[in-house]
Amino acid sequence: MNTIIYHNPRCRKSRETLQILEEHGESLEIVKYLETPPSAPTLSELIAMLGIAPIDLVRTNETIWKEQFKGKALTDAEIVNAMVANPKLIERPIVIKGRKAVIGRPPENVKKLL
Repeated sequence: MNTIIYHNPRCRKSRETLQILEEHGESLEIVKYLETPPSAPTLSELIAMLGIAPIDLVRTNETIWKEQFKGKALTDAEIVNAMVANPKLIERPIVIKGRKAVIGRPPENVKKLL
């Protein structure tokens, strides 16, 4: 069973999480989500696997969020659609193994899946 990481190579936490996975010899599928953003159904499934609300996956300090979405009453679907349209808003990295997922912040969180 592959372990999937939604990865941003420019993010230090994402690189550290990937390194932990590689050190544990995980069979990896690396998804560079800024180049290949997840669809709304995929992102909704990830959120369900993480057991969080969509807003908890948003990087609310990003300029895009502050300028376009902050302070608005958004439905969960609208939040998901905002992340799909602006993948920079997705908290990273997300690691999936089987039916479980974690956010690699801090990177050590990934050890819960190993």
